Amino acid sequence: MRKGAAQPNATARPTNGRGTPEVLPRPDFHFTGEIGRTYLDSDPARFPQPVRAPASAPNILLILIDDCGFGQYSTFGGGIPSPTMDKLAGEGLRYNRFHTTALCSPTRAALITGRNHHSTSFAGITELATGYDGYTCILPRSCGTIGEVLRQNGYMTAWIGKNHNTPPWETSAVGPFDRWANGLGFDYFYGFNAGDMNHWNPVLFENRNLVPASRDPNYHLTTDLADKSIAWLQQAKAIAPDKPFFLYVATGATHAPHQTPREWIDKFKGKFDEGWDAYRQQTIERQKKLGVIPEQTQLTERSKGLPAWDSLNADQKRLYARMMEVFAGYAAQCDYELGRIVDAAKQLPDADNTLIIYIAGDNGASAEGGLEGSLCENMFFNGFLEKWQDNLQAIDELGGPKHFNHFPSAWAHAMNTPFQWTKQVASHFGGTRNPMIISWPARIKDKGGLRDQFVHTVDIVPTLYELCGVTPPTDLNGVKQKPIEGLSFAATLEDAQAKSARKTQYFELACNRGLYHEGWMASSPSFVPWDPNRQEWDPDKAPWELYNIEEDFSQARDLAQQYPEKLRQLQDMWWVEAAKYNVLPLDWRGTVRMNAELMGRPSLIRGRNSITYYPGIIGLPDAASPPMCNKSWKITAEIEIADSNAEGMIITHGGLEGGYGLYLKQGKPTFVYNFLSVERFTFTAQQPLAPGKTQLVVEFKYDGGGFGKGGQITMSANGKPIASGRLTHTIPIQFSLGEGIDVGMDTGSPIDFTYPLPFTFTGKISRVNIDLGPLDVGQTAAVAETAG
Repeated sequence: MRKGAAQPNATARPTNGRGTPEVLPRPDFHFTGEIGRTYLDSDPARFPQPVRAPASAPNILLILIDDCGFGQYSTFGGGIPSPTMDKLAGEGLRYNRFHTTALCSPTRAALITGRNHHSTSFAGITELATGYDGYTCILPRSCGTIGEVLRQNGYMTAWIGKNHNTPPWETSAVGPFDRWANGLGFDYFYGFNAGDMNHWNPVLFENRNLVPASRDPNYHLTTDLADKSIAWLQQAKAIAPDKPFFLYVATGATHAPHQTPREWIDKFKGKFDEGWDAYRQQTIERQKKLGVIPEQTQLTERSKGLPAWDSLNADQKRLYARMMEVFAGYAAQCDYELGRIVDAAKQLPDADNTLIIYIAGDNGASAEGGLEGSLCENMFFNGFLEKWQDNLQAIDELGGPKHFNHFPSAWAHAMNTPFQWTKQVASHFGGTRNPMIISWPARIKDKGGLRDQFVHTVDIVPTLYELCGVTPPTDLNGVKQKPIEGLSFAATLEDAQAKSARKTQYFELACNRGLYHEGWMASSPSFVPWDPNRQEWDPDKAPWELYNIEEDFSQARDLAQQYPEKLRQLQDMWWVEAAKYNVLPLDWRGTVRMNAELMGRPSLIRGRNSITYYPGIIGLPDAASPPMCNKSWKITAEIEIADSNAEGMIITHGGLEGGYGLYLKQGKPTFVYNFLSVERFTFTAQQPLAPGKTQLVVEFKYDGGGFGKGGQITMSANGKPIASGRLTHTIPIQFSLGEGIDVGMDTGSPIDFTYPLPFTFTGKISRVNIDLGPLDVGQTAAVAETAG
């Protein structure tokens, strides 16, 4: 008979006193009793037990709104009602010195890892990635997420909404999937893998699977995300009521496109007719009355380059007021739908032990609508500015499915009252200071309290680890972890006078630089956020400003001339922090970085000048689709139809905000080139195709010699020309923000509005081939490619 010696518990590992292992995952189970020749002379069998979360670990609901300013919602003095925030603030705490990074992907990387955004390789959004350590937008395995850590410590985890932390070239149906939300530690995902999304016709994934388009005529994305969040919460707690959950809800609102049902827009009719200057003055007065800013706070001057409301003509005022009404409805609907999630969470078992963190913005409100507003945000990312006269023609359609609209920059500035600047501008609080509310009935006694400690996004993860009793792992899934760079502010939940743990914090985004240190802030803005085009710039000649933010909450009084030595100290500290956290090298290029081909980002397409697609290829993301900007190309479709009235989409790339579509309408071949929703060049055959097999070809010969030039379009059927004409200009940088290729139908938004979605092809498609010519943008391409 063999007897096995008793072994110590194999799951025991050194910890920092919080009771969970420093090394994850835990070792495989090993039976520690005695083993004989048979079960009769062995110790009783004992199964490995599921990992349990630490005792009293709270449920966690983490909410993140997109592109939201400090002075946007009424809870912090804004003009848009936010009853959900009001409710949570009344039972919890408001934080008025919480900071983000000034842009979405970077803030989100910091939020889920507890490391600075450059440490996580997210210097910018994924569509701007370059091949430097801090800029690749490939989340290092040494920066494990809170989702993964909590999952391995007994939590149920889910991520619903926006995911802008997966490299675009990894978002197709072939993955790899280890940096999708599921691969980052979230057992359930429902949402979109992009920076923004059409709220009427989104492209969504449930875990790894493309979600079929809704047939509900009243469908809206924000409502859908709330529905899925509630369903997951109820299912999770019904199945495992004793397990805590971690639900991360990241809305697409209030990022462009500003799209919402008409009934929400109509609630705000006439509310903003006084304009953005009056709004700022009214808001700061409300903020002081609410106590969310100090009484002595000064309203900063209107940021340089933004027009005064009184300088506008009557039509501009009418248009811009309507754009703000649309945005207000969009934002109010968002808070309402989040309220449904909060209410559902409060009806679950152990509701009092549910910690809710509601962060209103991953950055300040967005100025990317330009000085005159926008009907298509993709115009901005292709380097074009729009004119109010064009936008005025669509005033009655704003917020609906025909436009990817965005309000003017001055409204964004007003949403960030009382601060200077907006999203992108990390040097100033208009870009980085966002409202945060924390509710936890079981622990927070100072209901309705205010906290003014200096807190940054990186501080969320270590705070949650402390509150959950979880040890930050030193090793995760076989990879040594970078130290957590955030600092816990857990003490502030019970002590309003707790000292700020954070003494120093650098800021950098698109060369906008800032350094906070012990009550002082050095700020150096670079480029205005409403112009996507960049000129040459010298970091050593860029001006710096200095603020004592203990006495000057809004950064209204520049003290650079009074305290040059203090400014010099903070400037030098900025360069030290920049070197420490992979901020270098600084890169001020603008829209050219959006073009993956010019930047040399990884690609499933690179090196292929001929690609064949088959029916069933749908929802292929833009980053995995053929780059057809600034070059000649040819589309060859092998199709078969049974009758001359055949209809449907053969192939499309993009949608509402730009791209192309080749389809049959009443049997007639039609090719539409959507130039950023401003123009839709349409080429249609005079006669329908005859029944039978057809080789349908659309060929484009590019004029060349620069970005976005024109060229000749020819469409033929079985070698016979059936339509032709010119594209006077083409899209220079990218077709689409969130939609790629579909074959045989149209998912997402339509390329034009002449057909109903999904416009499934009624014939048979054998294959569609795309042939690509060489990139043809002259010397600019060589320079950009070398720099990338």
